[in-house]
Amino acid sequence: MTTRYDAARAEIQASPRTWLVTGCAGFIGSNLLEALLGLDQTVVGLDNFATGYQHNLDEVQRLVTPQQWARFRFIEGDIRDIDTCHHAVEGVRHVLHQAALGSVPRSLKDPMTTNAVNVGGQLNMLVAARDARVQSFVYAASSSTYGDHPGLPKVEDQIGKPLSPYAVTKLVNELYADVFARAYDFRAIGLRYFNVFGKRQDPDGAYAAVIPKWVSSMIRDQEVVINGDGETSRDFCYIQNVVQANLLASMAGSEGVNQVYNVAFNARTSLNQLFGYLRDILGRNGVGYARTPRYADFRAGDVRHSQADVSKARELLGYEPQFDILHGLELAMPWYIQFLR
Repeated sequence: MTTRYDAARAEIQASPRTWLVTGCAGFIGSNLLEALLGLDQTVVGLDNFATGYQHNLDEVQRLVTPQQWARFRFIEGDIRDIDTCHHAVEGVRHVLHQAALGSVPRSLKDPMTTNAVNVGGQLNMLVAARDARVQSFVYAASSSTYGDHPGLPKVEDQIGKPLSPYAVTKLVNELYADVFARAYDFRAIGLRYFNVFGKRQDPDGAYAAVIPKWVSSMIRDQEVVINGDGETSRDFCYIQNVVQANLLASMAGSEGVNQVYNVAFNARTSLNQLFGYLRDILGRNGVGYARTPRYADFRAGDVRHSQADVSKARELLGYEPQFDILHGLELAMPWYIQFLR
């Protein structure tokens, strides 16, 4: 049976176009770059290497053909510079805006920079994309927007108060996109990511995401620290589900645009469960880990539980997440072992 994702990929490949991926050297951006080049698209990439890496681009180059890589043009630049944004969107049909400063703790430590990149940078990109008359503008929103709203699963039109400066910036992103849609007949779609994981996710640094950070510690036989009692839960989403959502959103019809969608699997996994999954899958890949985790204080700004209702994305975009957390971890683990040792 042909899915809407199959149809979208076929349409994209049959009618090549030019895409801009901001944050292309980062985790999600580099996976989008790989997918688009694999579909024989022309891609412009923009990154300032604040959180992205040249080795991510090098890995994509190894995974695609020389002919596909020749369709990629890289711009080293910052979305906080409006001239750079205008230059990046020249001749572009679709924008996948992933560039941002993530991390709740980083935003609590440095709210000014987080705001400058996430709000000022996105506004620059919206203005540049509007002026270039791009066909679609898909941007990385965040589950942090749900803030203190207690309902589960999370539904797009029911949010609470933000719990961190980062969450504020992602909410403002949605407000700006909505205003551009109303004021300028602009086609924008926001994708609220829920705890994305997969290959090329940075395990190092103070703000590393939990899965690569823990896997890196386990591979190196180091201590794993769980913030809180371990019963905090998240809706972990494998990177290929995110790639699917971005391509579907870019090809959405009129009924699907100017909306915000949850992008997740619609399941909850506690941190205690996650620790067990990682230990078991590592063991099946020949890496034993015998330590028990250490429990520390809850982390400021974190929500207790998170789970997404993805029915809106399923109905309007044709989104059907194909990889649950166990399947995603099985697929990602060989990469983690190879690159994180």
